[in-house]
This record gives sequence, structure tokens and C-alpha cells, in this order.
Amino acid sequence: MAKIEFNDVRKVYGTNQVVHGITLEVADGEFVVLVGPSGCGKSTLLRMVAGLEEITGGTISIGGRVVNDLEPKDRDCAMVFQNYALYPHMSVYDNMAYGLKIRKLPKAEIDRRVNEAAAILELEGFLARKPRQLSGGQRQREPAAFLFDEPLSNLDAKLRVQTRLEIQKLHRRLRTTSLYVTHDQVEAMTLAQRMIVMNAGRAEQVGTPDEVYSRPATTFVASFIGSPPMNLFPGRVSPDGQAFVAADGTRIGLPESVKQLGGRELSLGVRPENLHLGGDNLAVQVETVEVLGAEHLIHAKFAGTGLIVRTGPHSSPAPGSMAQIGFSPEAVHWFDPATQQRINL
Repeated sequence: MAKIEFNDVRKVYGTNQVVHGITLEVADGEFVVLVGPSGCGKSTLLRMVAGLEEITGGTISIGGRVVNDLEPKDRDCAMVFQNYALYPHMSVYDNMAYGLKIRKLPKAEIDRRVNEAAAILELEGFLARKPRQLSGGQRQREPAAFLFDEPLSNLDAKLRVQTRLEIQKLHRRLRTTSLYVTHDQVEAMTLAQRMIVMNAGRAEQVGTPDEVYSRPATTFVASFIGSPPMNLFPGRVSPDGQAFVAADGTRIGLPESVKQLGGRELSLGVRPENLHLGGDNLAVQVETVEVLGAEHLIHAKFAGTGLIVRTGPHSSPAPGSMAQIGFSPEAVHWFDPATQQRINL
């Protein structure tokens, strides 16, 4: 186990900069998840740690040792890839045991570890088979390691949930320093001790899942983290500072902390679960209702913008009808529409 440090790490392909000056630290034994949309630079950053991509600028240190110029084999990192890489001529058992044999572990220890991993991954009955005799999902089930590049992407939904739980258990037991890449924000929220939300090659926000969800640093984080995402409405504080005026002219009363921003343009954000039917904050037109068993998602329009309300399994308004929506002022997040940054009041 070792601390991983990034100091102004950059990556450029030709004239295209894909990682912009990342500086952060992954503590010894910490499980950190890199999350973001496709093309945001998260896998590139992980591959630079592994030594599979050259570092254009800055330094990466593992255990206090700068690894910029070290070969992958000399970095003391293991990696689970998105695309499974198995030896087709070897059995499942031999594929799983290969790394342990290279390390010259005793046969009894190799047997114990392989059988333990096979039980976790439900592969006990497949150890004598060759990889070509396995399904895609079975081939993907590799043990946890230091670096994970979307390792669960080829598993079915049920096994993804099960394997996430096993990864959590393994990390609690082994305390291995881990970097995990995913575009799935639910996966990130459930696995991470801390999250790095990536956007266009930059670390948009770093924090615990609760911090990132409860206090998103930017409108990008607010709309990316959360399912459904946060509702965002542009508008302006009235010159007298008494109300937030939405695009359609709807006036929403302001708490004292916001009244000081009289005349300023703002974006108002509120999570779907913090909206409720009734009240007098917003008049919306219902478009459709998703019935999800224990909850309903009401999709509506307000001021020309889509809006989602998460409610319990009670009666929902009919599509096409008008509904009144309320929320508590304490549940509102404020953002600067010019910079997209959170306004802390």
C-alpha cells in the first residue's frame, strides 16, 4: 500500500490537451473513484498512473517515489481493465493462479486464494474450463487490484451490484490504495470514500460522496451527480432583493442570505426529492409520470425548462394537467450562471 500523489499532471495529444493540471493526493489505503462522462480524461489519468500513457507535464508519485519515467512493471501497481485479457490456452484456474505462481507462492496458498476468489465471483464450477467456454460476464470477473478501469462494465445488472459489494468488503479487509474509474455515478457513490468528478480533463470537485451530492461545487457536478439530476433554473434577483425572478416571470421569495444579491443573475438548483406536490412556489405542466414502485418521478415543464419531482407512491397528477410544486428555501442551491460555480452564502 502507498500514497499516490498528482502534482500538476497534464496530458497533451498533439495540440489537444486532455488532462489539465491535476493536483491531488490519494491517501495510503484510501479508495478513490474517478467519475465523469466519456472523454473527460479519467481513464487517461489512470493509465498515466499505471505507466501505460506518458505524462506530458507534472509528476506522479507512488509511495513517495516519482514514477514518471518508470516502466509499468516497476511501479508496483496492479490493474483491472475494462476489456478482459485472459490466456485462451489456460484454464480459468490457471488464469487466476498465474500471477500468484509468478510470485512463487506455495501451492496450498495459491489454491486457497483462487478458490476464495472463485466463490466470491460464482466461478467454482468453471475452474477447469477454458476462457472460450465462459460467457462475456464470466470472463470479466477478475480479482480486485490497485487500479480499476471500469471493471464491471461487462457484467449483468445483478452481478454488478453483487461485485460492488464484494469490492467494498475486500477493500475493508485489505486496505489497498485504490483508484477506480467509472462513468456510472451510482457505482461511484456506493464505492467511493472520496470522489473526483472529472469534466473536460479537469477535476471539477473532490470530496466524499455526501459532500459532492449535498454541496455540488458547479452546475456540472449538480447535474451529473444524482439520479435524477438536480433541477436548475436561470433567473435574476429582483432589484429590491425580495424575489428570484425566473425566465417566465415567476417570483420566488428569497431567504435573507440571498437578498444581498439584488439585481444579480443566478441559477437556482433544487434536488427532485426536495420538491413536493402542493405549496405555491411553482406552477408546472405535467408531461409524464414514471411509476417506479416505491416512488414516482413526475416530469414537468417550468419556465421552458424540464423539471423532475420525486414523490412517494401516492396519486400523481395526470399528464397534461397543471400542478403546484413547493420546496423549502433551505433546500435551494445557488450558482453563478457565468462561471457555473456554486455561490456560498
